[in-house]
Amino acid sequence: MKRRAFITLLGGAASWPLAARAQQLALPVIGFLNGQTPAQFADRVAAFRRGLKDVGYTEGQNVAIEFRWAEGEYNRLPSLAADLVERRVAVIIGSANAAALAAKRASTTIPIVFTTNGDPVLLGLVTSLNRPSGNLTGIGLFSSPLIAKRLALLRETVPSARVVAVLLDPKTQAYASQRKEAQEGAQALGINLVFLAAASEREIEAAFAAMVQQQLRALLVGASPYFIWSQRAQIVALAARHAIPAIYTVRDWTAAGGLMSYGPIPSETYRGLGVYAGKILRGAAPVDLPIEQSSRFEYVVNLKAAKALGVALPPKLLALSDEVIE
Repeated sequence: MKRRAFITLLGGAASWPLAARAQQLALPVIGFLNGQTPAQFADRVAAFRRGLKDVGYTEGQNVAIEFRWAEGEYNRLPSLAADLVERRVAVIIGSANAAALAAKRASTTIPIVFTTNGDPVLLGLVTSLNRPSGNLTGIGLFSSPLIAKRLALLRETVPSARVVAVLLDPKTQAYASQRKEAQEGAQALGINLVFLAAASEREIEAAFAAMVQQQLRALLVGASPYFIWSQRAQIVALAARHAIPAIYTVRDWTAAGGLMSYGPIPSETYRGLGVYAGKILRGAAPVDLPIEQSSRFEYVVNLKAAKALGVALPPKLLALSDEVIE
């Protein structure tokens, strides 16, 4: 090979990484903001990528994703949101209540697609479900209205329990709505409730001590990021130790050894986030994308946990279950 040709080839090879980098930078960028860790949300992120792919976007090919994880330190969310705004991403995913609120405070112009545990109107994210205002849209899990159904399932499981303990996190934004829904559901079923608030490991221990002291034999655990991501193992272990049948919000709990759960299907929710993000990349405005509401829910029971608790799950409930973990 002639020297001139070799130098030309060498120069072209050296430019390949630069060309690839330039192409990567030219891709639209989605900012994914979340309060937890990558490991905890791996299945949900996979579902989000599937949603993107359903509308024609594949990470690394025609879209890039910048992840920002607060790793349980929610006070970091505002700075992480500000970082995504400075990065000038095309869309921000506000994954769960705290991240959605942080994203909203960080930008009034960048489209934001959120998921919430609760009514996004009551949380102050949007003013309307059918036609969201400003730069936000997303999926509302509306978990609070499911509390009445959870109470009914718990009563079917423990028919002798006329008083049910309700463990809530007073620091979660949906605390008031969950308490209200629980009271209304209990009134319709003719049962009484004992509310126990806990926002720390020590307070959770104290709450279970109170259940034992008051001889409460059934428990409903409310929706809370702190409960499910930080203290899930503690709560499930305490329920097992004190032989208290409990119902939880989503499958993560039953997979971790909890007795049963009833709630939205996280993979469907996050796939929906991906679809909405893709639609916005294609030119849709958030105001034209109504807030979606979860329409499918799953009831999951854990037979191993039932056996350990000494609970005989009624055949009717087993027949109604979407999944039985053995």
